[in-house]
Amino acid sequence: MRVLHVISALAEGGPEHQLRLLVRRLPHESEVVTLSPPGAVAAALRAAGVRVHEVSARHDLAAVGPLRRLIRRGRFDLVHAHAHRACLAGRFAARLAGVPCVVATEHHLDPDAPAGRLYLAGERLGRVTIAATPAVAGRLRACGVPDGRVTVIPKAVAAEEFRYDPGLRHAVRDRLGIAPDAPVVGGVGRLEPGERFDRLIRAVAEVPGAVLLLVGDGSARTALERLAEIEGIADRVRFAGAVGHPRAMLSAMDVFASPGDHTFGLVVLEAIAAGLPALYARCTPLEELAEARAAVGGSRRLTPHDRESLPRQLRAELLCLAERHFARLPPRTAGRRYDADHQAAAVARVYACASRPSGRALGHRC
Repeated sequence: MRVLHVISALAEGGPEHQLRLLVRRLPHESEVVTLSPPGAVAAALRAAGVRVHEVSARHDLAAVGPLRRLIRRGRFDLVHAHAHRACLAGRFAARLAGVPCVVATEHHLDPDAPAGRLYLAGERLGRVTIAATPAVAGRLRACGVPDGRVTVIPKAVAAEEFRYDPGLRHAVRDRLGIAPDAPVVGGVGRLEPGERFDRLIRAVAEVPGAVLLLVGDGSARTALERLAEIEGIADRVRFAGAVGHPRAMLSAMDVFASPGDHTFGLVVLEAIAAGLPALYARCTPLEELAEARAAVGGSRRLTPHDRESLPRQLRAELLCLAERHFARLPPRTAGRRYDADHQAAAVARVYACASRPSGRALGHRC
């Protein structure tokens, strides 16, 4: 089977890395097309031997024509669109190119995003929509997508990609001016207001001697830099900017914190795979395990609505770190359900269902 993956961008975001993990593991001949200028993930795909195309258009529907021509030239058997913008253009282009097998994945869906006849008309041109979280599935159903056309396949992590490397730890710390023996609290994500890294800066201000390493970029960076100055810890905060892959940065950290309330928590799974103790306000996979009395060691959920929870738990984790003499924790996972190999096998089953002549409304049955 020849599969064309259509995605809105190939820079450094979560959906891009999910696609990178998926393409490497699918038992199909896959090519990728991006609707935005390519970035680090595009380079990684090309380095792995995956053919990456680029289609630039002024707006989503303007990409339909170039995509249709690409699909016809490539004689693809199935089109898989990833993320909201690509789902709209990819479905229409596939149908116009005569490809009936169309799958879409929605990663982050605003409650109001799919509202309207255009989205629902495009959705009906596909066979099934994969929701990356149960919340996204609920939003799709709430806006009129039939239950039988929606299936949930969770986001996933390739734990081996985050293996701790002492050489990377030394290199990152040396480059950022962090002492080898300094306790480092770290956070990874978009520097946007909703990620609540302001909470982390205020918490680290209450933890003497700790260095804060923030990895990512976004519209809130200037405000966060100013907040670090106001809190009197500008000399203890490092803004590393966006990176293609967080392994080196995670190796440089000693404790990981995810203070955002509105997140799936994939970065927390990456942190525990790197052998870090992790504090989190929200991490769906770890919360599921805790409810099943199978909590992952070295991970703690922050107490909701308790402003002292984060600084208190940071101090506790740094005391444990000193008692371990800075020794790393063993790598941990959230189990098979959130493993990249398991995710790829689930997507391959969806492809098999979608390829059947009767695979019109097959979502949860796949």
